[in-house]
This record gives sequence, structure tokens and C-alpha cells, in this order.
Amino acid sequence: MTNAATSPAKLFETVELGPLTLPHRLVMAPLTRNRATADGVPTPLMATYYAQRASAGLIIAEASTPNAVGQTYPNITAIHSPAHVAGWRRVTDAVRAEGGRMFLQIQHGGRAGHPDTSGLTPVAPSPIALPETIHTPAGRVPSVVPREMTTEDIASTVADFASAARNAVEAGFEGVEVHSANGHLLHQFLGQGTNRRTDAYGGSVDHRIRFVVEVAEAVAAAIGPERTGLRVSPWSTVNGMEEGDTEEIYPALLAALAGTGLAYLHVGYADPEDPVFQRIRKDWQGTLIANPVLPKDRIPEDGGIAHAERLLAAGADVIALGRPFLANPDLIRRLRTGAPVNQVRDAYLMYVGGETGYTDYPTLDAVG
Repeated sequence: MTNAATSPAKLFETVELGPLTLPHRLVMAPLTRNRATADGVPTPLMATYYAQRASAGLIIAEASTPNAVGQTYPNITAIHSPAHVAGWRRVTDAVRAEGGRMFLQIQHGGRAGHPDTSGLTPVAPSPIALPETIHTPAGRVPSVVPREMTTEDIASTVADFASAARNAVEAGFEGVEVHSANGHLLHQFLGQGTNRRTDAYGGSVDHRIRFVVEVAEAVAAAIGPERTGLRVSPWSTVNGMEEGDTEEIYPALLAALAGTGLAYLHVGYADPEDPVFQRIRKDWQGTLIANPVLPKDRIPEDGGIAHAERLLAAGADVIALGRPFLANPDLIRRLRTGAPVNQVRDAYLMYVGGETGYTDYPTLDAVG
């Protein structure tokens, strides 16, 4: 078991990230928990949840949609109305009162949506349905064929991301993370299996990366590149993704973003032995956040420190942990002292609402 004497000192060093100086290199990854209202407004319970975890170097708050058609599942958050801004402001105020800092992830679900949830037919780069069922207010149902986005749809969605970023800053976030991972809309444009377009947004790699670049640039222009991060997940097959030419996509994407001055690049499912991850570290000149692949059935006894250390050795600057923060509000204290970690109660992960498995995980003080 890890203790204070054996914990890698680098994890607990300060680090610069955009406009922030983080107190250490461990940040909370975005985790969808479905505790918002039906129309996407963050609740007081969410303010409690995030404030409990304010000791993270940075909290990257759960995915919020930039428009109504981008909604994925029931009770996820949004950031496209004054009510959303006000709800998130209560959350950021609560976290700031505990000494924390927050970015907000902005996510459009693309084909990973359903009319029973949003009231709208989902949109996507091509009319190819999600190859699995999807959760709706009535439970899991077959996915629907999305409507192929027109160039006008694309332009308006780029504008919606920029507007959502401005809303996030108004709501008290230090910045935003543009979500181009996990099989959602931006990732769908990158992949050969989901993008069959023949116009300037499909076909070649240079065309398939265009939408992601336009969104990142628009968000950076709206709130400043130093407040803008981007998340990617090379190789990910979540939500039926088939990238096809992963080794070509990400060097081209990073080359197109070179010189933009983004605050960070966040790599999900990061494997320090993967040549694509190694190439990304070589090509990306800015801050690199890496989210390790932890065992699916448990949180490691050391809370993920060994995985984090391997990624730091491979060149990552900051480590994003998800489930360890979810189950351990005081994760940083536990990692610093070598205390045992709580395990996740999966039955209460999503779609169930309420405090159980959300704000009732015990801290060391509570059990000691």
C-alpha cells in the first residue's frame, strides 16, 4: 500500500495550467452522474457533491450540452440558458468557498441522443445510428437514425459551443474543456465509421478534423485559449466508435491546433506504452493531462498512484482520476497519507438520482 514516504513527490508538486497554478497534479475527471433537473439545471445536491471534492487540483465538471439537440441522457447538465448559468454558479461558488477551482466540459452527444429524452431527432455527421440501445426517461430503447448535419448546422453548432463557453465563464468556471472523445459528436466527425461525408467535413483526415478544429478555435476566441482545453480518446470504441486511421488522425489534429495556445490537451484512456500516446506527447507542446485506464471492477488499493506515476514518467504533466474521486471526497488526503480508499458503489452510479452513492461517501474524519 502506498504511504506518504513512498508516494511520488512529483504528483504533489504545483503545476501551471492556463491561468491557474494548481496545488498538485491530480485533477478530477468529468463524470456524468445524472443528478440535474430534467431540463439540465444543476441542483443544490450537485453543489454539495463538488464542494466535497474541492481538494482536487482542478475539478473538470461533468459534460454539459451547448444546445438542446446535443443532450445525451436524462438529467444531464446543460449550459445554454440563464437557468443553467445560475445553477452552475451555485456550484462554482460552493467549490470556490472550499478553495477549489473548476473547468466545465462541454459535450454535444451527436447520434448518442434520443427524441424521448431531448424531444428532438439527434444530429450527426452522417445518418448512421448508434449500434446499441440508449437510456431514456422510459429506460433503454433502440437508438434512432440521426439527421445528417448540413453545413449550416455545423456552423450553428460551432457558434453554440462558443456561446456555451461564454456562459460557463459567466457561471464562474475558470475555463472549459471541449469534449472530442468517447464517441460523442466531435469524435464522430473524426472517425471513419461515423463520418461518411463527401464534403469539406468528411473523407480525408484533414477534412474529418476540420469540425473539431473549428470548435476549438471558436471557443478559444470566445473566452481565451488559456481557458480552453480539449479532450480526446484515441482508439476508444465507446458509443460504437470506429476511428479507422487513429495513427493519422491525432498527429494531423495536433498539427492543426499548433500555435493556438490551448490550456491543455486531455487524453482519455491513456496508455503510456501506446505509440499514439507517445506521439501525442511528442507533438503537443503544451500541458498534457492523462486519464489512466484503471481496473473496471475496483479502484486500486493505492488509489491509482502507480498508474499516475507511470503516466508522469511517460511525459504527462497532470493526471485526471475519475472513480477514485467519485468514491473518495478526500482522495488527496488519502493519497498523501496512504489511507485506504473507498470503492465505488456501481448500483448508484447513474440514472438513480439522490444522495446515495453520490454525496454520502465517507471521509476519513467520518470513519475515524
